[in-house]
Amino acid sequence: MQDQGNVDLQDQPRRHYRAFAIAVGCLMFLLGLTALAGWLLQVEIVISLVPGFPSMAFNTALCFVLSGVGLAASTLAARRFRVTATITAGLAAAIAAARLVEIVTIGRTFHNVDVLITRFLVPPDFIAKIGGGMGPNTALVFLIANLSLLLSLHMEKKSQVVQELTSYVVVTLGMIALAGYVTDAEQGYRWGPYAAMALHTAIGIVIFGSGLLARSWWMQPANRAQIPLWIPAAVCFTGLLVDLYTPLGVANGILYVPLVLTALWFGNRNAPLFFAFACTVLLMLGFFAVRHNEAAFWQEIANRTITAATLWLIALLVYYFMRNTHHLEGERVRFGALVRGTPDAVVVIDERGTIKNFNPAAESMFGYSPQETIGRNIKMLMPEPYHSEHDGYLAHYRQTGEERIIGTTRMVSGRRKNGIVFPIDVSISAVVTGQTKTFVGIVRDISERVRQEERMKTTLSQLEAYTAELERSNHDLDEFAYIASHDLKEPLRGLHNHSRFLLEDYEDKLDEDGVRRLNRLVRLSQRMEKLVNDLLYFSRLGRQQLAVKRTDIGLVVKDVVATMELLLEERHAKVIIDGRLPEVVCDAPRLTEVFRNLITNAIKYNDKPAPLVSIGYLDRFVGKDGTVARNVFFVKDNGKGIPQEFHEDIFRIFKRLEKSQDSDDGTGAGLTFVRKIIARHNGDIWLESEVGTGTTFYFTLGKKREGQNAAA
Repeated sequence: MQDQGNVDLQDQPRRHYRAFAIAVGCLMFLLGLTALAGWLLQVEIVISLVPGFPSMAFNTALCFVLSGVGLAASTLAARRFRVTATITAGLAAAIAAARLVEIVTIGRTFHNVDVLITRFLVPPDFIAKIGGGMGPNTALVFLIANLSLLLSLHMEKKSQVVQELTSYVVVTLGMIALAGYVTDAEQGYRWGPYAAMALHTAIGIVIFGSGLLARSWWMQPANRAQIPLWIPAAVCFTGLLVDLYTPLGVANGILYVPLVLTALWFGNRNAPLFFAFACTVLLMLGFFAVRHNEAAFWQEIANRTITAATLWLIALLVYYFMRNTHHLEGERVRFGALVRGTPDAVVVIDERGTIKNFNPAAESMFGYSPQETIGRNIKMLMPEPYHSEHDGYLAHYRQTGEERIIGTTRMVSGRRKNGIVFPIDVSISAVVTGQTKTFVGIVRDISERVRQEERMKTTLSQLEAYTAELERSNHDLDEFAYIASHDLKEPLRGLHNHSRFLLEDYEDKLDEDGVRRLNRLVRLSQRMEKLVNDLLYFSRLGRQQLAVKRTDIGLVVKDVVATMELLLEERHAKVIIDGRLPEVVCDAPRLTEVFRNLITNAIKYNDKPAPLVSIGYLDRFVGKDGTVARNVFFVKDNGKGIPQEFHEDIFRIFKRLEKSQDSDDGTGAGLTFVRKIIARHNGDIWLESEVGTGTTFYFTLGKKREGQNAAA
């Protein structure tokens, strides 16, 4: 509710300006309508107001009606009102322009534009009796006023200053005409030998200018001048009076200079150019409004030319000054917004260490408000030893100019209002403006970073301890492997040998069941030794380094197939290579073991009379579940297939789903070795299988550099 109240208070002046402009439009409409009624009813007092004074021309009254409607309608938001304002203001400007063209081209004795409409509505004898017509000063007022109104209707953002300056000129011309009537100076309301401005026309023009001024303030009240606006109006009025009533317009140029300088207090930087234009118009009006002495004619032209050039020179200087000031103000605003919005604390000090600026981030960081810090020494934010050393550093810098920390980022300590000391990063830069040097410090609270560094140090210490423990554990594992390979296998060999001796020496003395049990003991001891060997191999497989090099996989597969020739003949099996196999960087012996295990399983666990194994390579693989992989090897068979629920179990060590025909030759660790080797190559292995149709194993090999022998 409070915010809404503030908005209403801010809009209240605008509503007053708008209401005043509408009221002026209505008064102008009534004034013009009254004069038109005087013409139509042939009431001379209404047209002349005072006997013997110049009369308001019929077209002048019509322009008042049109301009009043245009001014009032231009303040209304509906589209139909804006169209009405455009049409009426355009007609008034056209009538005034036609009259000015007639004055310039034909001369003072012709009033065709005035009579053109009047003769259809008013008897010719009454027209001849009244005489006269629209004066050049009146025509000029209606032309520039309605043009500024049209401009504001279609270019609202750029026309406010133009309309405001136009209103000053209009008010000034009306006031000068009124002053001419008051002082009985005909040149005030009659320019040269042309028709004069009527008394009530002058009053209406002053009212018209006031309405235009109110409308310009209603459009953009923020761009109003920061000085009383009657000052430039008074300057215009005084300058033109001096121009009209002194020989050769004495000192009129000096009087117009303050008018140009008043542009410094306007929000629009183009204001000095508009003021210069207005002054030039006034200079021309002053020249053409009076009769000239032929002897001083060219002297006055030179005087006014020099005056106009001087005014434009001053206007350009003011324009560039305002432009530079505007740019500097914009940079100051942007810098202020940046300082206020930055998450880092920004503290500005002078050469003696006095704080000049303290942004919101600094308030949050140190706990002080700007009122508590600005004007005090920066060392209030420092703990010891920085607190005691800072003044000495600044004194040393002032004496020698030596910069120790300027331009660098240092890690120091800060002190909050509650006395807590915390770590900060400080970056200081020097800004020189004239003879003054200012220091800008950007401060960042690094408490969290320091805590993280401490945590990292603790983690690193723990990691080093874990690494030492792992090395000890690996050493113990090596000790165990040594013991297992010698001490554990020794009893197994004894069991195996003694069982063989009993069979050789006492087979004829044992019954059939005893012989069967001894043979069973021999086979179990042999199998136990294989299990121990596989377990030891698996433990070494995870710890030994890989000797990688560029290897032709096609040659590896051919090598494996050649060593399995006997098994292939026995099972009537066949191995084919589907396409060309690439070269990869890998440990060749380990990868040979991968293919040997996969091919062996594909043949041993196959119920087809002619087992077929296909080996190939895919640049891009898309699985049944939509997964995508690249650079994939595969080993495909036409065997029994593996049910989905066992796809993970087959990779467990010593896990076999069923016995092969020569199951005594295996321990069920082959696929475990395969997965471990592929994992050591940063790869992955998976399978797709259909029971009764066959199984396909897929695997990838990760990227390794040739000669990289480190453990994965």
